[in-house]
Amino acid sequence: MIMLDWMKAAPSLADDPAMGFDPDAVTVSDTIDIAAPARVVWEILTDLPRYNEWNPFCIRAVSTLEMGAPIEMTLINYATAGGPTVPNLEYICGFEPERLLSWEFPNLDYWPYPARRDQVIEATGPESCRYYSTDAFLGANGIHVFRFAGPWIKRAFDDSALALKARAEGFHGGGG
Repeated sequence: MIMLDWMKAAPSLADDPAMGFDPDAVTVSDTIDIAAPARVVWEILTDLPRYNEWNPFCIRAVSTLEMGAPIEMTLINYATAGGPTVPNLEYICGFEPERLLSWEFPNLDYWPYPARRDQVIEATGPESCRYYSTDAFLGANGIHVFRFAGPWIKRAFDDSALALKARAEGFHGGGG
């Protein structure tokens, strides 16, 4: 199990039933090796207006990417095999250039399903990097969301990682 720094420091479910971290309620994409520098992958991940050109899951994203800023997304509904799109509003909670882009959904009284998505880039050399993403479903309801949504979210994240690889390698190789 991949444990990001915030996960190691997060309160447990026993300490915080509303927002606590459960290591058994985390979806992790495949780790993808990309033959392009971390800088190129970062530029693609932060070029939100162009998500519809390459991302098969998140086809629209709008945000300033400032910490705490909203990120408005339109997602393809993988739960219904590409059914109607789904609007999604989360908030930027991690921004480390060329390393980490994260957003989270808060715990709300009317929708008690908090979560945090992290997209991780690890440089493996001057011309290569590795990418993966995680979705941690938080609080006491997190395990139920993970059991229901985890498999299709993993598929969506894996598809997005492969599309990111193709886009980054195309740009880096002169094709973009």
